[in-house]
Amino acid sequence: MAHALRLARRGLGNVWPNPAVGCVLLREGRVVGRGWTQPGGRPHAERMALDAAGSLARGATAYVTLEPCAHHGRTPPCASGMVQAGVTRVVTALTDPDPRVAGRGHAMLRAAGVALTEGVMAAQASELQAGFLLRITQGRPFVTLKLASSLDGRIAMASGESRWITGPAARAHVHALRAQHDAIMVGGATARADLPQLNVRGINTPLQPVRIVVSDQALPALAPQGPDHGPLWRVSGEPARIMADLAGRGITRVFCEGGGRLAASLLVAGLVDQLIGYTAGLALGAEARPFLGPTGWTHLAEAPRFALAETRAIGPDLFHRWRRV
Repeated sequence: MAHALRLARRGLGNVWPNPAVGCVLLREGRVVGRGWTQPGGRPHAERMALDAAGSLARGATAYVTLEPCAHHGRTPPCASGMVQAGVTRVVTALTDPDPRVAGRGHAMLRAAGVALTEGVMAAQASELQAGFLLRITQGRPFVTLKLASSLDGRIAMASGESRWITGPAARAHVHALRAQHDAIMVGGATARADLPQLNVRGINTPLQPVRIVVSDQALPALAPQGPDHGPLWRVSGEPARIMADLAGRGITRVFCEGGGRLAASLLVAGLVDQLIGYTAGLALGAEARPFLGPTGWTHLAEAPRFALAETRAIGPDLFHRWRRV
């Protein structure tokens, strides 16, 4: 299952609205097939693994990070594909909450006499699938808020000068994280001031993220859509409404890069699931711009708590990742 989860991670950012799934077929102690959800969401991981295994799938055990689908879409159900291929045992991490599946895939396997084991490495799979699970169960995407700042929490000088607070290694790491999200989001003021590219550079990615600008005003002349840039969407309204709209359009994972007012509004609305910080070894002073705009909080208890999940040095900067408690 750990192998299947590593395979599933390859699909993050390029399979929406589908989940990023991994599948490993094991027969007599040997891997005979493996696969992960392909760009655009098709083919599914199970189909890729079955095709790779061919006749060796008969009598094999399948390890899948999510319950095999049970509904007919553009392709037949993966559960029935496993039955037809002669797979004799299936091990899954999670039940699919999608109403079109929701236990029906498991039931289809049991009805065909396939041995079934559920819940293996469920916690790890839930973290990997957080975006898909939130979209299905809560009608919103998983939100990562990225903050790159000085030691004293500043993102720009009072003049607006901000390039570059962090070093090239940290900036390259940001592109790797962008590639794992369906969309990159910034506020309108940031878009107009910086004219950001909002794309993945330096990494070969099958799909560029959707570029989302939160603004009531017309957009500046950002880069047009093309092979190196994803679609450009302008959205406005309350944060919860924006996220509901994005989920309705299939977005499962959003990477928000500020500015300060947008970051504060997402935190106040309780919509930030993960904080990513890059802290550089300099201090800019009180005149410089803070990485958060006003929140209106007056008591510590109002501020959401995050638990440290990871920290390490990236070049001269400190990287830290926090998950919402």
